[in-house]
Amino acid sequence: MECCSEEKKKLIEEVGLHFEKAKQMSPLAARIYAIMILSPYDGHTFDEILEMTCASKSSVSTQLNLLLQLKKVEYFTKPGDRKRYFRASKRYLINTLKENLESINAEIKFMDKISEFNAKNNKDKFEKYGEFSKLFKGYLINQKEIMKDTIEKMSNLTELTDK
Repeated sequence: MECCSEEKKKLIEEVGLHFEKAKQMSPLAARIYAIMILSPYDGHTFDEILEMTCASKSSVSTQLNLLLQLKKVEYFTKPGDRKRYFRASKRYLINTLKENLESINAEIKFMDKISEFNAKNNKDKFEKYGEFSKLFKGYLINQKEIMKDTIEKMSNLTELTDK
């Protein structure tokens, strides 16, 4: 990576590894995303990304397209310049929270189905362990409400900074 200080290179690797594990991203997509998040610039050209990652054109192109589809990265153009500039989506934290919210909603639905099934078909098990399910569901509902509130606040901030 020819882009930056040793400290930043190390952080890009660390953040990239996190995204690989947490978001099931490929190593290159995770590194590109980390570069975009940590960049002090408003955007990077395709050629700059090639130079920073030392990857092939086809690999970088494929991973950028994936990141665009996932709404992790966005592109823009500058007047009089035909190049596309890529940057982390201005809403990437909001999008991340929305992904987590969807996951929690799915978890709540499964908790309900499991509890309903056990209450009907496994009465002894339900009576013995059902309270754990209720507590966990309560936790998920609290997390859901916190996320919804945070998404709303972040969306309002984003609107203010876009003006």
